[in-house]
Amino acid sequence: MSDATQFNFETIAIHGEVRQDTKKGGEPVVYPRVDSTIFRMSEDQEATPVYTRHANPNRSQLESILATLEQGETCAAFSSGMAASTAILQALNPGDHLLIPNDLYHGVRKLAVEIMASWNLEVSSVDMTKIEEVEKALRPNTKMVWAETPSNPMLEITDIKKVADLCKKHNLLLTVDNTWPSPVNMQPLKWGADLVMHSTSKYIGGHSDLLGGAVIAKSGQGIFEKIRDIQQSTGAVPSPGDCWLMLRSIRTLPWRMRGHNENAGKVAEFLTGHPRISEVYYPGLPDHPDHTTAKKQMAGFGGMISFLVTGSREETNRVFLASGLICPATSLGGVESLWEHRIRSEGPGSKTPDNLIRLSVGLEHSGDIISDIDQALYTVFQ
Repeated sequence: MSDATQFNFETIAIHGEVRQDTKKGGEPVVYPRVDSTIFRMSEDQEATPVYTRHANPNRSQLESILATLEQGETCAAFSSGMAASTAILQALNPGDHLLIPNDLYHGVRKLAVEIMASWNLEVSSVDMTKIEEVEKALRPNTKMVWAETPSNPMLEITDIKKVADLCKKHNLLLTVDNTWPSPVNMQPLKWGADLVMHSTSKYIGGHSDLLGGAVIAKSGQGIFEKIRDIQQSTGAVPSPGDCWLMLRSIRTLPWRMRGHNENAGKVAEFLTGHPRISEVYYPGLPDHPDHTTAKKQMAGFGGMISFLVTGSREETNRVFLASGLICPATSLGGVESLWEHRIRSEGPGSKTPDNLIRLSVGLEHSGDIISDIDQALYTVFQ
């Protein structure tokens, strides 16, 4: 097959993982699953997989296409987004300082602040929408800045180029969690990031039936060599079957994201005008404080919306449970719409407002999604 980089995104998503080395008839159009955990050794052992923890044809295909879609040099696939995040932090040295945003997925915060404490990793947080505050928060031992944009759950936007330029100035690494935008809506490496992390369970998997993660790197040298070693040595890798299914899902990723973007824009406009909603957090809205930055670095604004109900914690919880179509569940990125009373998922210590609902807008008809939100609010506040 020709070099995949010469094709457009949609074409790469469909054909990028197919190894068509021959024009011989009878070859499979869809590359088969390779479930074997062991492989015959050759004279050149380095060129072939030996044990599936180290490499597998399906995982190699998945890593190749994810690297191409993110415009990176290489990729390491993991069994979950948290496994991918853990490998990145384990690649730092004891005593290094990590800078994270104030608004951050609570799982990554716990990993960095609590679990990695025994690693002697120093961690502090900052408002990453303010570049001057980011620079003030740097320490002599700062090694990495971790950005999440849009942030979870407040949908704050970090200017990746400004932070990347700052990191370059101070010889720091920049990691960007690109789970919410997906490579369809944003490619952080293009803006100067060194590493991109994905929970591929979300939009890349897209059907709420796969668990996976990935780290894509601008360069295969440096910290990525440590990440690859951690991946292969600790074995937190996806199964061949999960890789095969993830490749299947990627084929429709560009078109699914178009639907998520379009539906979320319509739902955000509806929520903005609703009398029982006091605030809507969606970077596609012109009055979002970071709309200009989002518009600069994102091709689309994604399918995630957070909003505040004009009511108590108990009333918000009742709205959350009053949906008929939208599934009350914690996750995102599937074809079905999901929402959650976010503070219930984050637990003690959460800084999320009591009356915030986080909505993953699915691919149902936008009118049906809007009607369901309206009836849930009416049920509680009639």
